[in-house]
Amino acid sequence: MSLTEKKCVPCEGDAQPLNLQQISQLLPQLTDWELQEDRILKNFDFNDFKQAIKFVDKVAEIAEQENHHPDIEIHYSMVRITLWTHAINGLSENDFILAAKIDKIKADNEIFV
Repeated sequence: MSLTEKKCVPCEGDAQPLNLQQISQLLPQLTDWELQEDRILKNFDFNDFKQAIKFVDKVAEIAEQENHHPDIEIHYSMVRITLWTHAINGLSENDFILAAKIDKIKADNEIFV
């Protein structure tokens, strides 16, 4: 099952962050996300601020549906998304599921090209 077909699940209190081997199996399933310490992040470029905001609105919709929320920075025509699971202070499969769904927003919508 692909990451975009999965649903985020709440982390239990005793859940452990993914280890480097698990991360290295999931990261190639994403497009251009980079690993930085205990987080994954990606910059998305747009033509202008309005497109960037439309993208952020779509990310917010998916984040609410998945009940997993990224850190979002907006810099005029660039949006940086950072994902990590605060409850476990590291990466979980949820981060990769949401990243894949965010990639799909950009890939499926030509307004963001």
